Amino acid sequence: MEYAAGARSPSILKNGPHGPIFTNHELLRLIGPLLVEQLLATTVGMADTMMVSRCGEAAISGVSLVDMINNLVINLLAALATGGAVVVSQYLGALRKKETDKSAGQLILLSLLLGLGLGLFCFALARPMLRLFYGTIEADVLDAGVRYLQVTALSYPFLALYNAGAAIFRSMGNSKISMQVSLLMNIVNIIGNAVCIFGLGMYVEGVAWPTVISRALAAVLILAACGRKTNTVQARITFRLDGALARRILGIGIPSAFENSLFQAGRILVVSMISLFGTVQIAANAVANNLDGMGCIPGQAISLAMITVVGRCIGAREEEQATAYAKKLLKWTYITMGLFNGAILLLVGPLVGIYALSGETMDLAILLVRIHCGCGILLWPIAFVLPNALRASNDVKFTMTVSVLSMAVWRIGFSYLLGVQMGYGAVGVWIAMVVDWVCRSICFVWRFTSGVWKTKYTE
Repeated sequence: MEYAAGARSPSILKNGPHGPIFTNHELLRLIGPLLVEQLLATTVGMADTMMVSRCGEAAISGVSLVDMINNLVINLLAALATGGAVVVSQYLGALRKKETDKSAGQLILLSLLLGLGLGLFCFALARPMLRLFYGTIEADVLDAGVRYLQVTALSYPFLALYNAGAAIFRSMGNSKISMQVSLLMNIVNIIGNAVCIFGLGMYVEGVAWPTVISRALAAVLILAACGRKTNTVQARITFRLDGALARRILGIGIPSAFENSLFQAGRILVVSMISLFGTVQIAANAVANNLDGMGCIPGQAISLAMITVVGRCIGAREEEQATAYAKKLLKWTYITMGLFNGAILLLVGPLVGIYALSGETMDLAILLVRIHCGCGILLWPIAFVLPNALRASNDVKFTMTVSVLSMAVWRIGFSYLLGVQMGYGAVGVWIAMVVDWVCRSICFVWRFTSGVWKTKYTE
């Protein structure tokens, strides 16, 4: 053990022979703030959409198109943070203090470099990118999108730093700090949007600049918190790359980034298919996506916790505990997603009614929500939470291969067959999504039960 003599080793660092690495209380303390963070992200996104609607249809269209690109960037930054979280968690489990601190510092540096690169790229090529992705969109929509993208691109380095800091705190088992920073960031963002749009009468920049300011504030606060000497992990901020540690982080981050980016690209393709089916199906799909996101909140929170918990166990060479914790977290996911999605299914009529849709659109939206929530209770945890247990043990190539192939064959290919060729429209696309979940579930359950994933970790 490399912690200073006489220093108190936090309870989350107990090793296997002396008891469980995590108690139930510690798991709940990790998951609770993550749940709040996911809820904040979902509700604030909905509030942003409502506010920008005051700027007109061109503004809404431009912002929504750019958000597809922003989501791609967010997924890339999140993938790098995941790679860093896995490495930091593994070193924590192995009680290798020096490597733990250095890997945290390397994560911050790599995140900054990636954020700067993506920001400069999107700022300089905003107009050509929108032309490439969306073809000949109307001039006012294009102008709104360019203005929005160029400003939000300035926030990418700050978002990257926040993600890195949040990942480091999750690795420590402390998600409360990132939740508090996220709460402040979202409050600043909402107030800024209201002031800029309703008070100053700004256009799309009225929702873009508050995003930059709030993310910059979040980055400063999370990095300041990372520097506290009382932390289990003390990130050594440096501007010099450590080749070995960088390769280790990128070895997990790059496959995850590739997987996430192709997944997002696949979603863009599927949305483009739905756009062929007319306004009713486009609107129903958009509303259903909003409500279904609420049902996935607990699963998304627990999937982040899975990285920390299983990564810590693997680093401590406690493979059996890794298996036991993965099963426990999966069980908790089923319980919480059952409650969330069950509530949505019971209240689906009134919830869809909030959007004041036409009768035909409302009926279709209700059907899509029932498909997602009903099947999601059974399949979503295995398809999207369980693979994080595999990633936490460095089994990232398998998860990447399964996810990419399943997306290409079932989510995209089957959507085209059922939705376009056979004429089932949005319903066919959503059935294809469920088939994608089934494929992922079969592959990930097989891999997990085989135990091969536990052999992928090397120090």
